[in-house]
Amino acid sequence: MRVFVTGSSSHLAAALLPRLCAQPGIEQVSGVDLRAPRFHHANFRATQIDIRDPGLGRLLEGHDALVHLAFVVLRGTMPEQEMFDINVNGSHKAFHAARRAGVKRLIHMSSAAVYGSGVHLGEDAPLDPRPDFLYARHKAHLEQLLEIEFPECVRFRPHVILGPNAQPLLRQLLNQPCFVRMPEPYPLLQCVHEEDVARAVTLALPLDVHGPFNLAVEDSFSFRDAVRRRHRLSVPVPLAVARMGLQLAWRLSGWGGEPAWIEALTRTLLLNCRRAATQLAWRARHNAAAVLAQTK
Repeated sequence: MRVFVTGSSSHLAAALLPRLCAQPGIEQVSGVDLRAPRFHHANFRATQIDIRDPGLGRLLEGHDALVHLAFVVLRGTMPEQEMFDINVNGSHKAFHAARRAGVKRLIHMSSAAVYGSGVHLGEDAPLDPRPDFLYARHKAHLEQLLEIEFPECVRFRPHVILGPNAQPLLRQLLNQPCFVRMPEPYPLLQCVHEEDVARAVTLALPLDVHGPFNLAVEDSFSFRDAVRRRHRLSVPVPLAVARMGLQLAWRLSGWGGEPAWIEALTRTLLLNCRRAATQLAWRARHNAAAVLAQTK
């Protein structure tokens, strides 16, 4: 099998590419990203291009599978329309290019953020992303297109992906000695280790499965508890102050992507991963404590 990975210099790709290159049934892995490759292997070939580049289709020829990771996660100072053009239009065109190139196996890395909030959510739960959270809205929009036009596509919905290669913003949020003060009981979250997400991809590649799959640890935690595990003398900060601080940092420097990231901490979001267990034989091998401990 020859596998094509978009976003091959992303944080998740750092966990996925070594696993793909170690799979006995995978003879070659190709990757595209605007950034220089972070991973090097005899069976890995990288090309620096935008996924919107018309030449993407030519690069896809001869591959058996597409794993789509490319996505603007942190907006920074990027205009909203450009972010949409990459995340939705560019991704949509990439799947069409893969189909024209004869790629049969399609895998898209979506996000649990498409649900917004809820408890024990299965894949049949409605998509209800926060209206001010562009990343989540774009993930949901693309999923709706893929469900209609590419029903054979596997769409993974991982909860917060943590581990040694986690997004810097997530590491910074966990390492700060303060948390958002909210009424009891605090909202509950889950996470998932990057290696467990990568393993889900390799499990799905040879199987005749399609549609959405939730990915998360079985246990849950609050953001307050996660911070207190690292800082015994952590400080509660009013939500309004946290909002103002992130808003100011984002407007002045683009740090933090967009203010809506802080809002995700104020809603309970818990997933039911039974479908991944029954159809992929997948279960998280890391619990929440282990995942948080490895995110530094």
